[in-house]
Amino acid sequence: MKAFVTIFIGLMLLLFTIDCKEKPIIINKNTSFEVKKNISYGKDYEQKMDLYLPDSKNMVQKDIFIVIHGGGWRGGDKSQLTPFIFSMMEKFPNSIFVNLNYRLASINHFALPDQTDDITDVIHYLEKTLQYNPRVILLGNSAGGHLSMLYAYKFDKNKKVKAVVNIVGPADLSDPGFKNYEDYSFIEKQLIDPKILPQNALAMDFGSPTYWIDKNAPPTLSYYGKIDKVVPVSQKEILDSVFSKNNVFHESYEFNGGHVDWEKGKNSIFLINTIESFLKKVDKK
Repeated sequence: MKAFVTIFIGLMLLLFTIDCKEKPIIINKNTSFEVKKNISYGKDYEQKMDLYLPDSKNMVQKDIFIVIHGGGWRGGDKSQLTPFIFSMMEKFPNSIFVNLNYRLASINHFALPDQTDDITDVIHYLEKTLQYNPRVILLGNSAGGHLSMLYAYKFDKNKKVKAVVNIVGPADLSDPGFKNYEDYSFIEKQLIDPKILPQNALAMDFGSPTYWIDKNAPPTLSYYGKIDKVVPVSQKEILDSVFSKNNVFHESYEFNGGHVDWEKGKNSIFLINTIESFLKKVDKK
């Protein structure tokens, strides 16, 4: 019986490896990435991630980009950001990339704390798998930008996050401009499980990354659209003000376009070049 169980487990692991591992991505003659898709980092079927590891010949203790998709906390998929990750690989050929799916909110399921817990679980999974404690760069767009900031400023108890790249993420949920968001009532009702709110705390304060910024917040780069009808550019001004008040290293930029135009053409090229420049400055601090 024990022999049967051992063989069964071995076959399952083999099937899992075959299912997850794909052909490497070739960036150029000197750079390639090993690809492992749909790795389970938790028991829920939505807790899946894609892992991109640079050529093993160059493997040292590398920084990790954890990339978090948008979709209003209750939609979207990691596949939305796969093309952007491929572009990032050209600029950061020695970094590890994680493309993350997380447990989505619904009318019967709160976004928090599950979605921030998922980030914690992914970091623990990576530490165990890679056998070192990587410096983490959280990069997200829209709801993913919000989760990146909120995790880094509020939930990163062990200071694993080196920097945040926030792309059109809502930072102050009480901003009058953001209240025009068509799904704002869902955020009020389903973003936060009331059970995790401290006594007398307001849900929209608790869920706002700006509420948790202090002098120890990690460096943050933000990118907002000038004509964004979902997350208004006023969010950039609010963030800049709070960062400056707390003497946190930050940069913020605007692009011509709406909520999803950040990844198009010149906007995307500018963003990737700016991320490179920003992280070089972070490394010098």
